[in-house]
Amino acid sequence: MRELVEIGPGKIVARGWRLSEVALVPTRRTRDIDDVSTEWQLDAYRFEIPAVGHPSDATMSPASVIEMGRLGGLGVLNGEGLWCRYVDPTSLLKELADTPAENAIERLQEIYAEPVKPELIAERIAEIRAGGITTAIRFSPQHTAELAPLAVEAGVDLLVIQGTIVSAEHVSSGGDVLNLKQFIADLDIPVVVGGATNYKTAMHLMRTGAAGVIVGVGSDDWSTTDTVLGIDVPMASAIVEAAAARRDYLDETGGRYVHLIADGEITNSGAIAKAVACGADAVMLGSILADAAESPAAGAWWHSAASHPKLPRGRFRPGDSGDIEVPDLEAILYGPSNSSDGSQNLFGGLRRAMAKTGYTSVKEFQKASLVTA
Repeated sequence: MRELVEIGPGKIVARGWRLSEVALVPTRRTRDIDDVSTEWQLDAYRFEIPAVGHPSDATMSPASVIEMGRLGGLGVLNGEGLWCRYVDPTSLLKELADTPAENAIERLQEIYAEPVKPELIAERIAEIRAGGITTAIRFSPQHTAELAPLAVEAGVDLLVIQGTIVSAEHVSSGGDVLNLKQFIADLDIPVVVGGATNYKTAMHLMRTGAAGVIVGVGSDDWSTTDTVLGIDVPMASAIVEAAAARRDYLDETGGRYVHLIADGEITNSGAIAKAVACGADAVMLGSILADAAESPAAGAWWHSAASHPKLPRGRFRPGDSGDIEVPDLEAILYGPSNSSDGSQNLFGGLRRAMAKTGYTSVKEFQKASLVTA
């Protein structure tokens, strides 16, 4: 049962836990690291590591999506991002990398004012498919009904419907809204939706027929969802609640399993291990991938909501200076690491955490014990 705290007369709040506030507990058994597998499968698609590239223009271009897939993860292109607004946005991305933080939000708003071009969605999907990997694209809930059919027609493998907060029931007096359950039922491809932050929302999203649910609001050091909207749900608690919903949904449906993808507070390999131990099947990697040599914005990082025309949410991190040694994507995912802070060889770190605590598969590792001080 969640710990409840009275913060004043008549106001009870639930105590939430961040990933940094919990830690893994070793068991009586350890495993040989060569016996540990980090494989993950979403619907019919198998991946070597439980890693999903955050659909940000700062990290995911068609080329880096292909590289992510080649290395065993799942890259997701933003279908409303610069690659689907401009024929060649590389000069804009270079400009953003060199833009001072104090001027960046206004410039992001200007650049993203260019409308999405439907023909570019098809071209980008074709480009990624030619790389021989699983193809995934993200749309916001507001534009899914309009743009997702173009991606499906172009042959996308997985559809991601992602916003800061996504619900299965959006109430509006202003006209028709997306009915997720009906929309997903009409598709022949698996759909991942999110983010969810609690048991009820996760359960409702599972009941839409989604193959995966994104848990979290993408919180990191550059997110301002808390300061702008007052929304900030600690990730350890959010994942555990979603995992409880998954267990109940599994019973409700007689065995339909929905995958959970943790999006938020994933800043090192230890956080990945703790997210999986809380119940996640995979993690979404954002700012940590912006440091890769293949990232299109040369180390710069921003959230998609940072370019919102009326209410931007997110701080801008400028690109790296030229004298910094930049690891490639393979080093970040698999090593070798020249850093001891867990920012490289992420999944070597996960494998070692699994071995040290006695687990050989991601699914088993979800049963690991956790402790808090």
